[in-house]
Amino acid sequence: MRMSAVRLRHLRAFVAVARQASVGRAASDLSITQPAVSKAIRELERILGVELFDRARRGAVLSRFGEMFLRHAEASLSALRRGLEEVEGATTEHALPVRVGALPTVSARLLPSAIRRYQAHGFGAVPRVVTGPNDYLTQQLRQGDLDIVIGRMGEPEATTGLVFEHLYSEPLVFAVRADHPLAGAPLSPGALGAFEWLLPPPGSVIRPVVDRFFAAFNLPRPARIVETVSLAFSRRYVRTSDAIWVISEGVVLEDLQSGEFARLAFDTDDTMGPVGVTLRAGISLSAPADVLLQELRAVAAEIRCS
Repeated sequence: MRMSAVRLRHLRAFVAVARQASVGRAASDLSITQPAVSKAIRELERILGVELFDRARRGAVLSRFGEMFLRHAEASLSALRRGLEEVEGATTEHALPVRVGALPTVSARLLPSAIRRYQAHGFGAVPRVVTGPNDYLTQQLRQGDLDIVIGRMGEPEATTGLVFEHLYSEPLVFAVRADHPLAGAPLSPGALGAFEWLLPPPGSVIRPVVDRFFAAFNLPRPARIVETVSLAFSRRYVRTSDAIWVISEGVVLEDLQSGEFARLAFDTDDTMGPVGVTLRAGISLSAPADVLLQELRAVAAEIRCS
């Protein structure tokens, strides 16, 4: 009840009098009359049920209750000022961009929907999407050149000083063109070894997962390999060759659903990996970046339910 009765004018008048130690100088700073300042102080004291100034002393001297309340009143006004500045800055065309690092494995599924939703908020802070290998994006995040990195969780030793938030999980798939000789056919290690493979290069997030999978199923090393993280190249290459593409499911989900690609009949549940956002520990996001984070969470929730 008391909190709902306190108004901004009460706090401004109280802080001004406390800082200036004078009702007259406070009134001048606030560009209002001295009676208006005195009235605001009396109203605030009545709401709080205590005297904020020691009337027995000359000038405006804080009582012990006034000293207690001052630090909270100043913090409230400061927080309000920062909030107004942040909102104003976020809505102008000169606002700093929201910088997102996206691993190629999530830039096709999670990010587009989240960006569309973010754009609907009307922020002046434009989204700036940077793609690249995990080590590069992690370094950019640590340096403060990125606000958020989204993708599969990296190795624990590479995330020191960072915080990973799990959004959903997805497996790897072995994707081929729909009329590939192995599409829908029983598989054998020997048959697989005869074809060219597109694999993520060493140092990429999913390469250790691929290597462990090959070892677990005693799959021979392919005779011909192309290492790449380029989605545009890989998609085109698979469409025009007999290559087998090892990639996160989300990247080729639309291709699989449309029937343009097929997944080889391998049980890849063991390759299920966490997809999420990585942030700098202890660093608060700007208001626009925080909104984008909320939209990423919302899209991920829909993916988990699909």
